[in-house]
Amino acid sequence: MVLYPTYGGSGVVGTELGKALAKEGHEIHFITYSQPVRLGSFRENIFYHEVAVTDYPLFDFQPYETELTSKMVDVVKHEKLDVLHVHYAIPHASAAYLAKQILKAQGIHIPIVTTLHGTDITLVGRDPSFEPVITFCINESDAVTAVSESLKAATYKHFNVKREINVIPNFIIVDESDTLFTEQMRRKYACDGEKIICHISNFRKVKRIEDVVRIFALIAKEIPSKLILIGDGPDRFLAERLSRELNINDKVIFLGKLRDTAHVLSFSDLFLLPSETESFGLAALEAMAVGVPVISSNTGGIPEVNEHGYSGFLSNVGDVEDMARNALHILSDDELEKFKKQAKIKAKEFTLDLILPKYEEIYRKLV
Repeated sequence: MVLYPTYGGSGVVGTELGKALAKEGHEIHFITYSQPVRLGSFRENIFYHEVAVTDYPLFDFQPYETELTSKMVDVVKHEKLDVLHVHYAIPHASAAYLAKQILKAQGIHIPIVTTLHGTDITLVGRDPSFEPVITFCINESDAVTAVSESLKAATYKHFNVKREINVIPNFIIVDESDTLFTEQMRRKYACDGEKIICHISNFRKVKRIEDVVRIFALIAKEIPSKLILIGDGPDRFLAERLSRELNINDKVIFLGKLRDTAHVLSFSDLFLLPSETESFGLAALEAMAVGVPVISSNTGGIPEVNEHGYSGFLSNVGDVEDMARNALHILSDDELEKFKKQAKIKAKEFTLDLILPKYEEIYRKLV
């Protein structure tokens, strides 16, 4: 598994996939520049190989892709790997292709699986300086997967890709117990009778964080409620400033970055995701898995996760008023429990036991 070890969706999915495969008895080797945040402590069948990033005065920018390639070659040779699975096209797919050619010259064949996660196609990949490399590496991979039908379509639209792309959606590990939630935890953030609205993101422009605040302001006019914002990023200041301008800053709680968001989600009543685009909407799925309905935009892969009128509602990007109306409908006394149950049911379509065999089938075919 080659991935970014950070909080982003591609790193989380790649890490959790590796952990699940290890439980099934497969031997998993993680190759990256620091330990993945979701890897945790010692686990059977899991090995971690750190890419040493050298500080050489000749380079203004360290050649991480070259160092990653060398580490892949070393691990494949000495650990006798069967498959390289790279998450996110840049620079992992290009480094894997180069490693494959080096190993081929030494008589070693290593198949490459490339998983496309979103911004490597919809944002970074459409930069003309990256497009030729991404196109080439996708076409040269032995198998390619995308996390949604929307992302698959975007890849074919923007790149001259000639090979098949398999859609394997992101997954969630559903906890059937209710041990995460306690009334005591909820009361730290909201009084009895108040609803809790939640949003989790990296606070980038694409997440439309100001829309989150505006939607909540309309909700708070009608229903006593609090907004909990988890994460951090460049647009956090805009959210803080807007909440003061709308005179709701006493109702908006900024928790910053949290490693484990499930506890906060478990006592939330509604999740907001008004993004400009999402390749899948993993944050929405994580909310639904603990019974939190979702108000979201209808863009990208979100409609494949959030079912309109069942697990929540979909609106056009930027339609704050419609999102607020839908939110008030869900939060009404007659509807909330129904939507919470339905959100959990919908999330079970993306459980690990349904997704894992799809990856295993690809590995078996390649080996």
